[in-house]
Amino acid sequence: MKLYYEASRFLDDTKSGSLQNRIFAAARDRKIQSDPKHVYALVLSTLKYRPFLAQIIRKCKLLELEKKSKLTQPLALLLVHDLLLSKGGRIHSKHHPLKDAVIRNKTRLHAELTKLKLKHGVRTLEDLVEDDDTPVRWFRVNLARTTKDAVLAALAHLRRVDCVADIQKGTIYHDEYVADLFGVHPREALVSLPIYQSGDVIIQDRASCFPAFILAPKPGKDKIIDACAAPGNKTTHLAAILGNSPDSVIAFEKNPERAKTLHKMCEKAGALGCIRIQQGDFTKTDPNEYPDVTGLLVDPSCSGSGIFGRGFEENDTEEHTQERLKKLAGFQVAIMKHAMRFPNAKKIVYSTCSVHAQENEQVVVDLLLDSTVRAQGWRVCSREDVIPSWPRRGLVEEFSALDDPQRCADGCIRTVPRQDGGIGFFAVAFERD
Repeated sequence: MKLYYEASRFLDDTKSGSLQNRIFAAARDRKIQSDPKHVYALVLSTLKYRPFLAQIIRKCKLLELEKKSKLTQPLALLLVHDLLLSKGGRIHSKHHPLKDAVIRNKTRLHAELTKLKLKHGVRTLEDLVEDDDTPVRWFRVNLARTTKDAVLAALAHLRRVDCVADIQKGTIYHDEYVADLFGVHPREALVSLPIYQSGDVIIQDRASCFPAFILAPKPGKDKIIDACAAPGNKTTHLAAILGNSPDSVIAFEKNPERAKTLHKMCEKAGALGCIRIQQGDFTKTDPNEYPDVTGLLVDPSCSGSGIFGRGFEENDTEEHTQERLKKLAGFQVAIMKHAMRFPNAKKIVYSTCSVHAQENEQVVVDLLLDSTVRAQGWRVCSREDVIPSWPRRGLVEEFSALDDPQRCADGCIRTVPRQDGGIGFFAVAFERD
């Protein structure tokens, strides 16, 4: 039962970097004793099927029927996953009260699984979640450690294709929008290669690469603040663009554990000389103490609605969703207004992995209508400065309260989950007039 207890710690912990990094770091620090590969595989698969497993558990009233056994929701998800979905339907544990509690309800659980498949007209749950897989595995060359030519030499066994739609196993695509970004089939064994393990390449969704690329800081000229830095993909991208220039990026992270993850990410990327990690709340800083900062990247907490698997929230009501979006948007406007107070900042990129206008275009509108922001001279950058060839721009109807809705919409970038080759995303750049 130790495997399930240790795996349960990672089901709801999303604050410390990627799932794989968290589990293997816990194993290295001897915080878990189970094989980290087994823990990772179990948690990853359980998260993949979680909405449907939760529905099955609720429908057959497992937690209510087994209340005396003290079976928790996370443990129930893991145990039911193995009972219903693992090869042979085997729970990997000797006799244990929690295992017995699930086995007692085996018939009911299988019945609910059958009903669920019949309802959706599928043979397996895999047919329901297959769209949650990323269509492309994006990675960028870490120019802080290596060169594009060196990485391509290591991937010479892959055939080059000229279009995202042509990506299949055994091929590689060089992105037309972001320099030094490549895409391969998601089943390509990239993580097992030395170039990944050494930090020469960094797995990062294409849309997530947009903010640093749009900010486009100049080595030896610009000093940048990453206001919400962990886990560090965008931070290390900034370092690569800046040629790993010493002390060119200040990376803020409020959460101590996430700050540790950020440090590990920057260390693996070979960018600690360029990046100064500041563990603390960015909104509590005094902008006047940073007169040399010329640009900021602000990627604050958001709903994550553009990330695969986040769209199915069974217990969320429309009222709850709107209230949560309102609170998030309030924070997003506040942190951006703070970023705009830095006296010599000339450019700020704001981004979210959300598909909701409340966190995207409406935040931009609220900022542009704010008298203080207007007095400071901030405006949305023109399309020419925000990856002009990217076709999907902001929602023009959301800018109807402004003088030039089309210009504002053109200054924003949107991506649609899967349809644009990755997660759903939003980015906009502000410049000081």
